[in-house]
Amino acid sequence: MKKALSFLLATAGLATASFTAQAQDNIPDDMKALMTKYTCIACHRVDTKLVGPAYKDVAKRNYTNDQIVELIYNPKPSNWPGYIAMAPMKQVPKEDALKLATWINTLDGKPAKAGAKKGATKGKKA
Repeated sequence: MKKALSFLLATAGLATASFTAQAQDNIPDDMKALMTKYTCIACHRVDTKLVGPAYKDVAKRNYTNDQIVELIYNPKPSNWPGYIAMAPMKQVPKEDALKLATWINTLDGKPAKAGAKKGATKGKKA
């Protein structure tokens, strides 16, 4: 009985690890490199709450790319109650922060529109 239970737990663990690896494989290599370099992946995942919100949940907030960049540099814990406050990531160059923000906004599940989410004047207040 113990062997069967151990086998089931091990199988479940491998299946979970495989699913997580596949989900992370859906991240473009350039984004994965940036998220690793700036330690984003320590707290965020594409579609799973970890320490911080999932990137898909951020995308659903309809922030502009510029607003996400601002939140990378100056996080507002009041925007995400129930999560541990993110440390300001001022070491991330603006060019890289903008690349990450642009990619995050592709995860909202909506078809891309020309000029969508580019400016800082539309979208949810940061």
